[in-house]
Amino acid sequence: MRLELISFPLCPYVQRSVITLLHKQVGFTLTHIDLAHKPEWFLALSPLGKVPCLKIDEHTVLFDSQVINEYLDETIAPALHPADPLERAQHRAWIAFGSEILGDQMQMMVAQGEERFTAASRQLFDKLERLDKAIGNGAFFAGDDFSLIDAALAPLFMRMEILHTLRPLPRWESLGKLRRLTALLMELPEVAGSVTADFPDRLRNYISERGSLFLRTA
Repeated sequence: MRLELISFPLCPYVQRSVITLLHKQVGFTLTHIDLAHKPEWFLALSPLGKVPCLKIDEHTVLFDSQVINEYLDETIAPALHPADPLERAQHRAWIAFGSEILGDQMQMMVAQGEERFTAASRQLFDKLERLDKAIGNGAFFAGDDFSLIDAALAPLFMRMEILHTLRPLPRWESLGKLRRLTALLMELPEVAGSVTADFPDRLRNYISERGSLFLRTA
């Protein structure tokens, strides 16, 4: 069995699953599609019309990054979720919180008006500050071992670092625990290898093409 992950190159949710697959050293094929012109075969596979989709075989497809990562974690060692049900639920809650932050990050990146940009930026950094306070005392978010939370948050942090190079973000600089975790995660081969080498340029071009206030006022 060789898994196929259907992707869009800039999607942070796809990247979550790529990181998980690479960490678990699973063989897989990455198939990119154009989300602006979704092929019919993809729409037939994905009820939501969104990436990622994980093709298990010709008849079985999973969609939604959290569902995909949970399946991978339950079927392929090493386990990246804690064994304790309460701890596992807490991890899932922080992953869901990370998804909300990705939404704010996207809104800030593509906002064209000052009001929308300011609101998205405030929402983003208010949540990031709460996340900073939640980090434990271990090397990773929830302890000394890499977990599915780290796989879920790494795409968010990678984009924050790129955005910070495009436009100084003082509130990001102030988040010491998050910045330290980010530096650690970016050094991991499964994180560094989860995007193409030209990813920062692709992200900048994506923002530029949308006429975002983020670059116009940098």
